Amino acid sequence: MPRVLRLGPARLTAGLDHCRRLDLPAHRTLHGVLEPRDLAELIAEVNDVDLRGRGGAAFPFGRKLRAVADAAGGRESVVLVNGAEGEPASSKDTMLLVRTPHLVLDGAVLAAHALRAREVVVATVEGSVAEGSLCAAVAERRAANLAGAAESRIGIRVVGLPERFISGEGGALVRGVNGMEAVPPGRKRRASESGVDGLPTLLSNTETFAQFALLAEYGPAKYAEVGTGREPGTVLLSVSGGAAAGAVVEVPTGTPLADVLELCEAEPGDGVLVGGYHGAWLPAEAALHAVISREGMKLAGGDLGAGIIVPLGEATCPLGEAARVATYLAAQSSGQCGPCRLGLPDVARTLCALAEGTGSQDAVRRAVRAIERRGACFHPDGTARFVLSAMDAFESEIALHLEHGSCGRPVRGVLPLPEPEADPEYRLEVDWTRCQGHGLCAHLLPEFVDLDEYGFPSFRNVPGWMAREARRAVEMCPALALRVSTTSGSERPVVSPLRLVREGVLKKASARLAGVAGGSATPISGFGGSAR
Repeated sequence: MPRVLRLGPARLTAGLDHCRRLDLPAHRTLHGVLEPRDLAELIAEVNDVDLRGRGGAAFPFGRKLRAVADAAGGRESVVLVNGAEGEPASSKDTMLLVRTPHLVLDGAVLAAHALRAREVVVATVEGSVAEGSLCAAVAERRAANLAGAAESRIGIRVVGLPERFISGEGGALVRGVNGMEAVPPGRKRRASESGVDGLPTLLSNTETFAQFALLAEYGPAKYAEVGTGREPGTVLLSVSGGAAAGAVVEVPTGTPLADVLELCEAEPGDGVLVGGYHGAWLPAEAALHAVISREGMKLAGGDLGAGIIVPLGEATCPLGEAARVATYLAAQSSGQCGPCRLGLPDVARTLCALAEGTGSQDAVRRAVRAIERRGACFHPDGTARFVLSAMDAFESEIALHLEHGSCGRPVRGVLPLPEPEADPEYRLEVDWTRCQGHGLCAHLLPEFVDLDEYGFPSFRNVPGWMAREARRAVEMCPALALRVSTTSGSERPVVSPLRLVREGVLKKASARLAGVAGGSATPISGFGGSAR
């Protein structure tokens, strides 16, 4: 778990200076017991401070409450807490679930009472410390029953989901809780109308429910004593990357970003990423003058999003870092639409080529234009925003790469990414004694197979969600020359046909196939139909 720091009063992080985890007795001592409240009263308080979702979209929480109540019409509903923090650069929600889980549950149960919901479901990463902390918190509440019979009427369920970038998308989360694969459904469906088990569902982020609990505890006037007039209260920031003292930081809105960077011993360097891997880069000068709030970040050219702050520093290659993330985002796609399946790998390839000094800015921008506003979910658009922002922020570095092949700095992996073993990859291998250069594999898997000038293939690793298509290419190879294996197996190098020619292997095969009459040799099929 990252350290917890703060600038200003402790609200969401209250008590964490003295306790590693607030169990139920410690939580009740600090925050008391929240009594059930009328829905209209709660909505009025939420609207009074303009409480917004803290998962990135900043949707008004009061409108969500009203939408679910209207859709339910007195019928059953569900409260769903989104704790599946798939964003590698974010750790604030995990911190809340691990260290102060009862504050989150208080907000969720309060909403469930007001909506007369059937149950509270908390979705988090399967097998994580957060899942264990939540299960323990639910057991504590059942054993103590301090809230009396009122809380016992609402069930609380913890659901673990696979750790993937797209698992936290609203539609993917609902699918996962409903027992299906946790990927976006492909078409927009409002959870407020049909969510968990088809019921109207109040779906919001972990921090949102914690803020909701604090608002009910403090009341609107006290809640608004800190922060700005238009955006009162505090926010949680996940600060990592080039920061020497990365942490989850609680700050009042209106705090200068420069103060946060100083607290975490971070220099902006070549830029500061705000809003995560679907966010945008702020140049150093803009970052030093930016203010922590939705409005302040927008004025600086960024987006507060889920409160992700990643200073890059000056020791790493910024373009190489962006290419790493673009490659990760391409692999995290669900592969359900063309922009994800074909477009994102193309964006990653062109950006990697630019980082290697062999590509062009035009190629990257063309690849981005091909996916914008065409995806089945927001993942392609978010990735496009990240890449285009990097192109603008690192213009001088791009010029160095194009002129010299590098900016002179190594790629140190400053931008946090998960271990690659979370999503297995596959590789295609070829038996060159069989391959005849038909090129069908490149037509079936154009995003992962390239053909050389003679029609022979070379391969890139295939992500898990494309394994079925890779096996289809194997089955359809006319020469039966392909096979598929996992990257965890033997990593035998894929030898090109040209190297085999140099080593005489194909020459021997050509001799065996040579016509007997006159000793003339028949050209090997696949080399353009003529001997070269």
